Amino acid sequence: MLAPARPSTDDPKALIRDEALALGFDAVGFAPASQSERAREGLRDFLAQGMQGDMGWLADRREARADPRRLWPEARSVIVLAMNYGPAEDPLPLLAHRERGAISVYARGRDYHDLVKNRLKALARIMAERLGPSVKVFVDTAPVMEKPLAETAGIGWQGKHTNLVSREHGSWLFLGEIFTDLALEPDPAEADHCGQCRRCLDSCPTAAFPAPYRLDARRCISYLTIEHKGHIPRELRAPMGNRIYGCDDCLAVCPWNKFASASRHEAFWPRAEIAAPRLADLAELGDPGFRSLFAGTAVKRTGRDRFLRNVLIAIGNSGEASLAAVVLRRLEDPSPLVRAMAVWALGRLLDAPDFDALRDRRLPLESDAGVRAEWQGEDAAGL
Repeated sequence: MLAPARPSTDDPKALIRDEALALGFDAVGFAPASQSERAREGLRDFLAQGMQGDMGWLADRREARADPRRLWPEARSVIVLAMNYGPAEDPLPLLAHRERGAISVYARGRDYHDLVKNRLKALARIMAERLGPSVKVFVDTAPVMEKPLAETAGIGWQGKHTNLVSREHGSWLFLGEIFTDLALEPDPAEADHCGQCRRCLDSCPTAAFPAPYRLDARRCISYLTIEHKGHIPRELRAPMGNRIYGCDDCLAVCPWNKFASASRHEAFWPRAEIAAPRLADLAELGDPGFRSLFAGTAVKRTGRDRFLRNVLIAIGNSGEASLAAVVLRRLEDPSPLVRAMAVWALGRLLDAPDFDALRDRRLPLESDAGVRAEWQGEDAAGL
């Protein structure tokens, strides 16, 4: 039997596209190594208003984000690759099961960084072998504004929620990029197809969108549960519900998801033990148990203490008084962050006389300012 013909080097874009699809990428697009003025202005405005919150790394290399050639002066083209991680079912009904934690769809399977980067490297090797260019690969952690590049490359468009939307894959795409010194003809940019729809904006539990196409990360549940290192502001805790890692609301309500399909990549399929975990079980996790449960997932990056902060907020929102027993044990936790949220949760689960009696016993023994603030009904955020 004859081996299938290898794509010709006479058409480098076709070769790259064919090889990328053979490696398992679901979409491929080509863009110049530059950012649009609209993207640069959006970044300047976002940072000027401090909407990045704790994410100082967004400002630290703003010049490279605004111009790919600042990151690599030899770059002439950017190849944008996407992998579909679409769920098999709507993730939003889980929010009604308040005794269980809701983990964002993207984090329920294997950490996408490793899988996407390995396939990018495989494609880069093929390019080097067949076409001879210099290349660099990036997945999320580098100072690359990948969503505007994906829009320029025709993969999709940035919707009013600032996330990428694809006519074929809806809201569920992981992105990666290959920078190259090859001059490749850009693909047509994708147009905005949001129209008058504002479902994503109206669905946000914490009103994190001050206007269409603008996100204030400081109010975003994904930011608060993943990136934010300290106490979550008191006014935002109740709207978090049982979302303990990330939030899918604005993604899941997008009408373009009607054209999406479940991911074919088994690595992205949800692990049963973290698809809808019991909050009572999660609240008992020590550091070894946390690391074991979330090994190989994106959740592990947050660390046990911040994760339990989120879990205790969810327990406080559950209305399940029976969960008070597990929360009481967290008053002895080594982490002040965990102890403070245990106090807040107990304030919502216990009757006022019982909580007051507990406070009178515990408050004189507590030295941490954040925990003391919660006992006193004050907001520990900012301490």
